[in-house]
Amino acid sequence: MDLDAAFEHCAGIVRRQDHDRYISCLLAPPEHRSELLALYAFDGEISGIRDAVSQPMPGEIRLQWWRDAIEGGRREEVEAHPVAMALAHTMTRNDLPRDAFLKLLDARVFDLYDDPMPSVLDLEGYLGETRSALIRLGSIVLMGGIEPGGAAAAGHAGVALGIVDILRCLALHTSRGQCFLPIELLVRHGATRDELMRGRLTEQIGQVRQEMIALARHHAQAAYMLIPEADPRTRFAFLPLALVGPILQKMQKPDFDPFHIFAEEPRWRRQIRLWRAARRGF
Repeated sequence: MDLDAAFEHCAGIVRRQDHDRYISCLLAPPEHRSELLALYAFDGEISGIRDAVSQPMPGEIRLQWWRDAIEGGRREEVEAHPVAMALAHTMTRNDLPRDAFLKLLDARVFDLYDDPMPSVLDLEGYLGETRSALIRLGSIVLMGGIEPGGAAAAGHAGVALGIVDILRCLALHTSRGQCFLPIELLVRHGATRDELMRGRLTEQIGQVRQEMIALARHHAQAAYMLIPEADPRTRFAFLPLALVGPILQKMQKPDFDPFHIFAEEPRWRRQIRLWRAARRGF
């Protein structure tokens, strides 16, 4: 497969699956856009495995295929897979650490099963290996393979973005039996997993929701404090964080029901927020 065609395929995946992230890539310097899109297309492929399989075992097999590809195996298959091909080029050109990808794949095994998230610490660890790692890898790409600094900022930003996504997707997760809200929080507020799976906003579930919002806000604010200490060239990897504040403000309202489809801001308004963050910082 032609490399340019592979990168174009990646762009199409990100544009369809995560338009905000796609716009963030377009705002980045032109010489880094394709490689950022390859990175995010890979993440889209991995995060979408649960929806593409009917049982966990086929999902495990797909994750193992990616592990083999990341470690340099399955070369003929990688050359025929546009996302894998573009990612391999991106990893080589920017000397991206394989270990970060392997840890991301290991963390995504959780997605395939219905085991509940045990604790807040476990949730932060999961989001650190998935969402935060992606910001970190994007920062390296934006620096052309040079150590970017800003690991702590990436850690906090990824957790904030991940919690927001969990709250936005609560109806979807509960409909298929997944529990990303930590059991620790449910127990603390007198709620149960069964109540959560019924998809009704009880007083207890509402209290868990508020604590999750507070946790996301804490990590977002910590990220905002730390981002200025990182190299300015890495800010494009953090751009989706610019959308977190308005989303949390909407979620904080008493009538917000996480079991209903989340009403996003108009696309044009989100694009303006991303553009401002790209121009002025956070």
